[in-house]
Amino acid sequence: MASSSHIDDMDSDRAPQRGSKGARLLGENPRLALAVTLATGLLAIPLIVIVLSFLQPNAGSTLAGLAQTVLPRYTLNSALLALFVGVGVAVIGTGTAWLVTACQFPGRRAFEWLLILPLAVPAYVMGYAYTEFLSHPGAVQTLLRDVTGWGPRDYWFPRVRSLEGAAVMFTFVLYPYVYLLARTAFLTQSVSAFEAARVLGHSPWQAFVRIALPMARPAIVIGVALALMETLADYGTVAHFAVPTFTTGIYRSWFSMGDRVAAAQLAGALLTFVFVLIWIERLQRGKARYQSARATLPIQRFVLKGWRGVGAVVFCALPLTIGFLLPIVLLIELMLDDGHALFGARYLGFIRNSFLLAGLAALITVAVAIALPSVHRLAKAPILSFVTRFAAMGYAIPGSIIAVGILIPMAGFDNTLDAFMRERFGVSTGLLLTGTIIGLLFAYTVRFLAVALAPVESAYERITPRMDDAARVLGARKARVFTSIHAPLLKGGILTGALIVFVDVMKELPATLILRPFNFETLATQAFRLASDERLSEAATPSLVIVAVGLIPVFLISRQIRRLRDDSKVMDQMPG
Repeated sequence: MASSSHIDDMDSDRAPQRGSKGARLLGENPRLALAVTLATGLLAIPLIVIVLSFLQPNAGSTLAGLAQTVLPRYTLNSALLALFVGVGVAVIGTGTAWLVTACQFPGRRAFEWLLILPLAVPAYVMGYAYTEFLSHPGAVQTLLRDVTGWGPRDYWFPRVRSLEGAAVMFTFVLYPYVYLLARTAFLTQSVSAFEAARVLGHSPWQAFVRIALPMARPAIVIGVALALMETLADYGTVAHFAVPTFTTGIYRSWFSMGDRVAAAQLAGALLTFVFVLIWIERLQRGKARYQSARATLPIQRFVLKGWRGVGAVVFCALPLTIGFLLPIVLLIELMLDDGHALFGARYLGFIRNSFLLAGLAALITVAVAIALPSVHRLAKAPILSFVTRFAAMGYAIPGSIIAVGILIPMAGFDNTLDAFMRERFGVSTGLLLTGTIIGLLFAYTVRFLAVALAPVESAYERITPRMDDAARVLGARKARVFTSIHAPLLKGGILTGALIVFVDVMKELPATLILRPFNFETLATQAFRLASDERLSEAATPSLVIVAVGLIPVFLISRQIRRLRDDSKVMDQMPG
């Protein structure tokens, strides 16, 4: 009888909701679904503030002034950066992914995971290292003058601090986005189509261009889009290289000129730029689909000998050397030359602040990432599907936009409350939210929720509804189903999401610079401040700590790719 009563409970849970359309959208637990929906709606505050900035009384004149002065330059520089970086990461990421997947050459197995390492190096850290190395008093030009006997005006050398130099930094740091996605696509492609092209007389290069590359196109486009979003969101690199872009304009308008409307409208212009990229990426993804198959590509790799093998080694070693090995060596040399200990007493405060922010942000973000799919699954509320997708958009929004969209309402709230308390009670409340870590944590949650949400949702896909049904038949309530079944199975996804958010917060610069409390330094802000003062040798120490922490998720990603490869091999050996 007990079992039948539990079955009746399940049947009542599955019964279609009667009533209004709103009640159906809120599912079986309207109060919980509504609470989560409203809480998640707070993440839209930065976007709402940016949109409303265009409706202010003086918005038209401000926008017209920007259009006549700095906006064309910001747009052109941002577009050129996007163009150079997009082409660069596509060529390097796709080429290296194909070589390590489809070809056999010396060092291939090592390059499989080594090529991911530049992902641990923030672009601004790489820029600091190369500025010192390639500048006029740096090692390269000094050696050139010593060998040739030339004077400072006797030769031409490429300018490091330029738009082209910034594009090179972004390219060699961000190509792993394309490499990871393209390699995964190549690993999961069907062998039959590629071998059919070979049987019809196509060379390996022709088969790659006509068969493998088009099938991997959606993955490559997504990787390029991610790299471009990171490029447009960056502030430290373009500021250090003196390249005027939207992010530098936002920061300058806010802090140098004190013009909040101009900062908000520049943020809106950058947001439009980013959404155009997202629209293009979605359009490309809509026209092409991933080709899934059981067999990996290829069963037998092409053996590259002679100059071909040397060329493959050079093509893979070059981005690894430029994007990781050489910057690390340069930073270590700078640190040792200046006499700074990596964990000296001076940096304990910066490390503590960085770990405090990263740890709290990871906890909050992962908690929200768990709540959204969990409530959606337990309450069966259709509205939460839309809310989850909307919340995941934050990763496409640069940190500077989020920071401006948060700081404006926080400052308004603090000023309004202070004025009210002064008028009614003669007491000044000061700044309760502005200049505290509350705004920083909120910005990190908006920015990196998608990073935590992806592994949690991926883990949830492995939990079938039948598991929930079996637990309910045995008498478990919905809360017990989550704690006893969902939570243990979600542990891997939760830890992965928390770790990636932790590392991303450690590297994040634009939002931290704008929202941080007074005299509150993190490793990222300290490295940027020292580099801005041309104290690059001192900036090497916090930069190395950031890179060291960033290596952790890189190794986790590498392990996941190896598992994918091993799983594919097992599938190959299974009978048809």
